[in-house]
Amino acid sequence: MKITVIGPGAMGLLFGGKLAACADVSLIGSNAANLEKINKEGVTIKRGDSSVTRMVPAYMAGTCTEPVDVVMIFTKAYQIRDVLTQNRALIGPDTLLLTLQNGAGHDRVMREFADSAHVLVGTTKQGSSRESGCVIINSGLGETVFGGTAAEGEPSPDPERLEELRSIFEKSGFPCAVSNNVRFEVWNKLMINASASVLSGVLQVPQGYVESNAHAWSICQDLIREICAAAAGEGAIFDPEEQILRVQDHLRKAPGGFTSIYSDIKNGRKTEADFICGAVVRAAQDQGLRVPVQETILRLVHAMEER
Repeated sequence: MKITVIGPGAMGLLFGGKLAACADVSLIGSNAANLEKINKEGVTIKRGDSSVTRMVPAYMAGTCTEPVDVVMIFTKAYQIRDVLTQNRALIGPDTLLLTLQNGAGHDRVMREFADSAHVLVGTTKQGSSRESGCVIINSGLGETVFGGTAAEGEPSPDPERLEELRSIFEKSGFPCAVSNNVRFEVWNKLMINASASVLSGVLQVPQGYVESNAHAWSICQDLIREICAAAAGEGAIFDPEEQILRVQDHLRKAPGGFTSIYSDIKNGRKTEADFICGAVVRAAQDQGLRVPVQETILRLVHAMEER
């Protein structure tokens, strides 16, 4: 199976490097110096005292002209349309598009390039941080889950191809499952990202502050209830009070943690908020609902991006 990973950051290098053990993998990026380093030194994956290096060919975006079996996207969520447009030659009539990015709503953009039978979304509990240009540290070994998002009456992905891809993930060292209700998995992860994570970013505080400060925690609970209401309309049913307790437990276990949205705002970068709280707002609007706290948080994030 030919797999191309677009976005050779920490997660792209992790999946590209490990999948190369069982598949024909290539990387696509836009930083010429970094790609040259990858081609010269390979991708090194460290975990504890162990280390493995694999040679994975890396190419500049827009230079590959042959369709592949699977295109995996590990760029920022707001870059999906641009990178797929630039690398459209990789997408043939049978190419599967797969994203494991944070947030939701990616499939709306991906369907501009492939039909519902070839668009996959998912989540992963794998962790990866970059030590240098082509050396990453694999800090988590949790499960990866993916599946199709076809609505009733739309063509669905071929189960045999999904099983083939799942098997390659497993053999490459990624615990993996195919879900028949992947939207539930996406909303389940969004529960923390679109509540505590985005709020800690807006407030520019560590995650624990959100739970320990009465005002922040009250806002976070409102965000969680709005997520549950929007998710229900997409068939993902959650008990709001159970989710509040789950998020609270998460924050108490990692009080000093900082999220990517915190870092992006702090460093003056564009965030992925449109695919996090923005996804909740869009889902609610599709159902004729209002989620005013999510809407306000989204506006605050964009206001801070433009400082």
